[in-house]
Amino acid sequence: MANSMFQWLMLAFMSLMHPFYVSVIDINHNTKEHTVELSIRIFTPDLEQTLQKYSSTKVDIANPRDKVLLDKQISSYINQKIQLRINGQPVAMNYLGHEIQMESVWIYTEVPKIGQLKKLDINCNLLYDYKDQQSNIFHVKSNGNEQSYKLDYPKTTTSFDF
Repeated sequence: MANSMFQWLMLAFMSLMHPFYVSVIDINHNTKEHTVELSIRIFTPDLEQTLQKYSSTKVDIANPRDKVLLDKQISSYINQKIQLRINGQPVAMNYLGHEIQMESVWIYTEVPKIGQLKKLDINCNLLYDYKDQQSNIFHVKSNGNEQSYKLDYPKTTTSFDF
């Protein structure tokens, strides 16, 4: 948590000097619930402009005209742009919702029925259709271990072994 906070403070400072495009994806294996939980943090304007490319209606995350439609748009986009394989098997993420926090959006998904997380393969091109300077930072926790990786455009794949 402190690590993520420090990263966001540094990124905020850097943004004053030079524009950057980044999302942070926290992935946690919840052994009690047998789920893999994803928390995805994206700057609100970046997500709005990206979703707007695929919509015929105005996308306004802070004040949506139709919250159900907005949730469908976010869910569809996230599921298209992030694919996971857990322990060698492809899995589907269940969209749980989103919340706005200052100038960013937190998006929550989970993968149910995961007793163990030994290997996680990620294919991610999140916001690559927005800016080709995009970076996606992953923090993955399993069995008390944490690993991180930064995926820079155009690279789309990474793996974690526990």
